Amino acid sequence: MTLNRKWHGDLLAVGLLVALWLLFFWRLLTPIPEDQMSFKQGDFSAQFVAFAGYQYERFTQGEVPLWNPYNNGGMPFIADTQAAVFYPPRWVTLALSQWAGTWQYNALQLEAIAHVLLLSLFTYLYVRVLTIRSPYSHLGGLTAAVVMSYGGFISGYPPLQLALLEAAVWLPLAATGILLATQEQFRWRWLLLASAALGLSWLAGHPQTSWFVSLAILAYFAWRCVDSRVGWWRFVVGSLLLAVATFGATAVTFLPGIEYLMLTTRQGMGFDAKSNGFPIQDLVQFILPGSMSLFSPLYVGLPALILALLAVRRHASDGLFWAGLGLFALLYSLGGNGPVYPIAYQILPGAQFFRGQERAALLVSTSLAILAGSGAAYLNQLTPGQVRWLRWTNLILVALTGGLFGLILVAWLGFPAEYGQFISTAALSALAASTLLAILWRPAGRLVPVALLLLIVFELFSVNMSAPSNYDPIPASEQLRMSPPLLVETVISDERGPFRVDGFRGLQGNYGSLYGIMDIRGISPLFLESAHDIIYRNYINNPLAWELMAVKYVFSEREELRTSTEVIGQDNDREGDIYLHRLVDPRSFALLLYRADPVDSDEFAQALLDDPAFDPRESVILLGEPALHLPDTAPTTHSVEVTHFVPEIVRVDINTPENALLSLAQVDYPGWEAKLNGEPIAIRRAYGALMAVEIPAGQHMLELRYNPLSYRIGALVSLVTWAGLLLAFIMGAVQTLTSPSKSDNLS
Repeated sequence: MTLNRKWHGDLLAVGLLVALWLLFFWRLLTPIPEDQMSFKQGDFSAQFVAFAGYQYERFTQGEVPLWNPYNNGGMPFIADTQAAVFYPPRWVTLALSQWAGTWQYNALQLEAIAHVLLLSLFTYLYVRVLTIRSPYSHLGGLTAAVVMSYGGFISGYPPLQLALLEAAVWLPLAATGILLATQEQFRWRWLLLASAALGLSWLAGHPQTSWFVSLAILAYFAWRCVDSRVGWWRFVVGSLLLAVATFGATAVTFLPGIEYLMLTTRQGMGFDAKSNGFPIQDLVQFILPGSMSLFSPLYVGLPALILALLAVRRHASDGLFWAGLGLFALLYSLGGNGPVYPIAYQILPGAQFFRGQERAALLVSTSLAILAGSGAAYLNQLTPGQVRWLRWTNLILVALTGGLFGLILVAWLGFPAEYGQFISTAALSALAASTLLAILWRPAGRLVPVALLLLIVFELFSVNMSAPSNYDPIPASEQLRMSPPLLVETVISDERGPFRVDGFRGLQGNYGSLYGIMDIRGISPLFLESAHDIIYRNYINNPLAWELMAVKYVFSEREELRTSTEVIGQDNDREGDIYLHRLVDPRSFALLLYRADPVDSDEFAQALLDDPAFDPRESVILLGEPALHLPDTAPTTHSVEVTHFVPEIVRVDINTPENALLSLAQVDYPGWEAKLNGEPIAIRRAYGALMAVEIPAGQHMLELRYNPLSYRIGALVSLVTWAGLLLAFIMGAVQTLTSPSKSDNLS
């Protein structure tokens, strides 16, 4: 079966989807400053804009950002999934930003909303292929695309959690690949489309969402193989092909990411920390969005619910699968508030890695959108019995929403302050249900497609467009300063480094990456556990962490700290006063010491740090005994100087009359290599988290270089995989153009 049916109808549908996209986001796209809106600050700005700004700086200099020294005391940037270093659409954003001449807040906003447009087009494509035999197929595709792209899930928190949005977008494209691979005869090459889509999802940087997407696609593939009777061996071989191609496409970040994940604080979370999900009362938001929480990710609109039920009632193509997936995902999204997640936690591969089970709402909204599109596609082919069922279902919905509106209206009249937030939503639901009843009373009417689509757009846009939960009524240029604030500028002007800062206040978030200041803090969900144990030993006022991490400046709300400092600047924000402290005697980034306290584990090292008698200026807590013989007393003269410091390379000149230990305020992490005078030398673990190097007496040059094997292997595997996928697509296209009647069935 081909897609070549009335291309003018598809072009019209695509044009309409673009127009709706422009309408929904017009306040982000308008050139008139007074009308502009922008995404609220929060994770979008402090996490994603900041990290993308760091990517911009490195990529525009022709460098791959493997390491990031500017947050968490130093971190493997390539391995932080949400950095999305090798996500191709991010490269487009960075390239356009370079063409524009600067990194801007609006650049990432445009990337986010462009993905919403992609999602609408991919959803339209999938439902169009699924319902190709129906005269209302275009309506089905449009319905699904609008419900998916502008329902409560995608228009809620995913744009602010950018990696989540971008990982979710590729689900309908992957489903299209599975559908085309299993229609009428088995076509292996379409599995490569599904693999590419899954690969892009994983590269986008939200593993939990990509895990949901991958499980859904694998289940859909199994369903299609059974339903099409193509043979179990094709499912087994095809699943292996999907897995291998997807892994290969993402190996460049997957391998470093797994290496990093095993060493982060996420490893310490148990069931209680991961079992959060929707409270049962949130199910009310299927009908009354915004009634229980700030966001309403389960909301798809009343017409979509009725059409989805119709698709199930009519046994639409693959309707049973999407209904089952949606129901499972809904129960799973309850987390520990329901019985499904505790079971899945024990038996479903990967379930134990993720928290925030309400994110399974992606599969709920996707299933309902596809079912709604399937229901709309066959409105003009209903039997009399199905028409009667549709009318009675609508009547029940009208009675339900009308009754709710009446109850809320009575409550509002008596207690306007308490119920004012519900009255408009209840009224809209009652109006939508009544209008839907009128439209679908005769579902085969000529004006039904237009009226139905208008109602869906009206309802979803009324609830979700320009929602105050997501937007501030100010231009993007006013949302976040790309240039450093005054106190930050004061720190940047100090070139006597390298040194770190504690940006608990005044810097915050991941803005160290944006402004190029080495902060010991950050908000990335992945934080190296060993560094975290030092940095957060005392959450706010932590002189030991400042010493070990070579902190020179502290941004604080306190005018006095637990160590000797000088207040050199003051500012304020919404939370109050901010004081910029400069430590009177900060530790150097590289420090020569002549005594060691050997320990046999990180736990003992951490315990020794708590000993009040321990002096970090006198001794290094070293994992294992030193190989060099250290002097009984430290020499009176020696020198050490950091002569070169960039993210992946550190060079230190050393002159010592005795054997010594070089203590470095650099986190110890796999992939760092050391050379002393050009010869490899071992990096020793110090303080349970940092680096030390044994230095023999004499004059030396030490070079540290971050060159992780996991990245080199992953990059090679991904390069080969993407080259193979591209070659396969080209060969498939040539084959289709030259021999359109030739089958690629390999049976």
